[in-house]
Amino acid sequence: MSKQHGPLADRPVNPKVGLEIPHESADLHVTGAALYTQDLLARTKDALHAWPVQAPHAHAKVVRLNVQPAHDVPGMVKVLTAADVPGLNDAGEKHDEPLFPSEVMFYGHAVCWVLGETLDAARLGAAAVEVVYETLPSLIGVREAIAAGSFQGSRRTVSRGDADTALAGAAHRFSGEFEFGGQEHFYLETMAALALVDENGQVFVQSSTQHPSETQDIVAHVLGVPAHAVTVQCLRMGGGFGGKEFQPHGLAAVAALGATLTSRPVSLRLNRTQDITMTGKRHPFLAQWEVGFDDDLRLCGLRATLTSNGGWSLDLSEPVLARALCHIDNAYWIPDIHVDGRVAKTNQQSNTAFRGFGGPQGMIVIEDILGRCAPLLGVDPQELRRRNFYSPGQRTPFGQPVRHAERLVEIWQVLNERAEVTARRREIAAYNASSPHTKRALAITPVKFGISFNLTAFNQAGGLVHVYKDGSVLINHGGAEMGQGLHTKMIQVAATALGVPLSTVRLAPTRTDKVPNTSATAASSGADLNGGAVKNACDQIRERLAVVAAGKLGIHPDDVRFVDGWATGIGFHDQRLPWATLVHDAYFQRVQLWAAGFYRTAGLHWDAERMQGEPFKYFAYGAAVSEVEVDGFTGAYRLLRADIVHDVGDSLSPLIDIGQIEGGFVQGVGWLTLEELRWDESDGPHRGRLNTQAASTYKIPSFSEMPAQFNVHLYEKATESGVVYGSKAVGEPPLMLAFSVREALRAAVGAFAPPGHSVELASPATPEAVFWAIETARAAADGTVSVPVSAIPARV
Repeated sequence: MSKQHGPLADRPVNPKVGLEIPHESADLHVTGAALYTQDLLARTKDALHAWPVQAPHAHAKVVRLNVQPAHDVPGMVKVLTAADVPGLNDAGEKHDEPLFPSEVMFYGHAVCWVLGETLDAARLGAAAVEVVYETLPSLIGVREAIAAGSFQGSRRTVSRGDADTALAGAAHRFSGEFEFGGQEHFYLETMAALALVDENGQVFVQSSTQHPSETQDIVAHVLGVPAHAVTVQCLRMGGGFGGKEFQPHGLAAVAALGATLTSRPVSLRLNRTQDITMTGKRHPFLAQWEVGFDDDLRLCGLRATLTSNGGWSLDLSEPVLARALCHIDNAYWIPDIHVDGRVAKTNQQSNTAFRGFGGPQGMIVIEDILGRCAPLLGVDPQELRRRNFYSPGQRTPFGQPVRHAERLVEIWQVLNERAEVTARRREIAAYNASSPHTKRALAITPVKFGISFNLTAFNQAGGLVHVYKDGSVLINHGGAEMGQGLHTKMIQVAATALGVPLSTVRLAPTRTDKVPNTSATAASSGADLNGGAVKNACDQIRERLAVVAAGKLGIHPDDVRFVDGWATGIGFHDQRLPWATLVHDAYFQRVQLWAAGFYRTAGLHWDAERMQGEPFKYFAYGAAVSEVEVDGFTGAYRLLRADIVHDVGDSLSPLIDIGQIEGGFVQGVGWLTLEELRWDESDGPHRGRLNTQAASTYKIPSFSEMPAQFNVHLYEKATESGVVYGSKAVGEPPLMLAFSVREALRAAVGAFAPPGHSVELASPATPEAVFWAIETARAAADGTVSVPVSAIPARV
């Protein structure tokens, strides 16, 4: 790297990163002019429409599939079945997801697809297909799977020290279990793909996908062609949240197969009911645990088993479980620990990535433990959490140093001051003392979240930057835009690296024939990886232009500086060259004006078998204070106020980052308090059917769930070394700030109980769940219920 560029984290004079600018497509979003995959259908001539034939059983064999009646439906063109697949009949990478199954594995599983001239023709054709099933026994839910010994994939263990000895010698010892639910992605844009075969025989797929390269791989292996015969493009997504990291691939393959067989474009878009009933969710978990504290109320030992509900196939369940195991400690030092993880196999949709990718499921376990144990230990939950924070020099259970651990305490202190916690606690105590039927409470919880893919190979990215003769700049990178502002940040990175105004830079859609072999836009790594690659490409171009400018200015190339569209030198400004003029001159000197950039995250190592190493580039830190008010008659509650301090390093784009923090927090509140997935677990004809398959039965956060007062502060003086322009990832970590809301609800329920009562709160903590917890608390106050045996200290 040349001297003029310096370390990756350094910022030049007048950088365009760090400016508060709106999302690059904000005006298009609000005016409806932004194009999404399905919008392209109106621009595509003679496209066919695809519709699935969904099975009405949780588990069954397909005994007979008669597609002939569908051909009697006017406008029906073709029924796609397994017999039509020229390549591999599989929608995944692990060969456990047949694209056209002979065995139905969940209620709503698509057994074949119908193509029609219109959507109605395809729908009616699908209804005419005759399928005979032989029903088989099914497993619905993680407890049924455990009882049946139904597991899939590898089992993993994270351990350090001797947990059993530590527990045996603990001054205070508790045990329990905690089952918590999944979450529907409910992105605004449902799954969509539009495929065609172009004039050169190239299969071109427009897909709403977070992982275009993997979509390319799956389409290619289904069609039985090499990857170079398939191009996948993603204009933008109307939300993804992890749900479009793995599961769009098979749908794109269906569209591509249809286009190949009919020589016509094929559009596949799931309606909302289809999307909810066919696609995976956040993994539900069951945690069984035993924990010990010493006389100073510090964690001394933890033994736990985490069982996730993977659904019918593996999908991404193994890495999701691995990240859960790596985050069960959250922000707390646990010297002796042993945590086992396993993936249950059930007859539900295949659960998949979701914002946080298992991290939230691991972290909520320790937060639930501390929230339940604090009253039994006679200590304020806030103090119990603070007392157990990591200190500098300590390592995670899997062996990674917790660098910048001091930020946990600093953020905690800044948040307490900004949120006026001490004064508000007094006000809440006074309110509760005078209010027998309504209680208020606040809680504060921390976040420590590792950034990078656990699979080291995924931590790489490419970029392609073109500078045209007129000085305008076009950039491509491997990341996909799903509303999170990645493209906005990349424009700012390129403008900063080249020293040009933002208006000089334009960004092209993400596509596999421009930047190949990309990783998914996931793991909060989009800006880190693609920003590094874009900057690398820009640096190459800038170095070449510096030589040209140096000749014009009579200085050494290392002394050339590019600022706001001008090339000048160190220490003088009376001589300068306009960017466009310099580029024009460089072209006529036959200087290369384009570059392919590459970035690989340095310093990573991970042994997946031993669950040891340093899989993360750094940890993102944060903390939140939330205040709630709970109605003792109904369990209904209001989120009165939320205060957040979050570490994003030196922000690349503050408006984008604050929006991500707010959105992540609210989505976390939805998972923890509102969004309840319910399946039919009866032995009736609809066993395994998802009952919450629409907005009318599945409650996502709306404007009314936003806190009346919402304060977000970016932690200051937080430059992160070794990352593009000193920034930190922001996509996933804020979701876990919502733990503060759940813990505030627990504290409010506890206000109905006598001192020392341990509140067990279901997750999601819906108003119904809160009501029953209040009833238990009131019974404890009346002396009619005792503390569960599992929650009584083994030795005090």
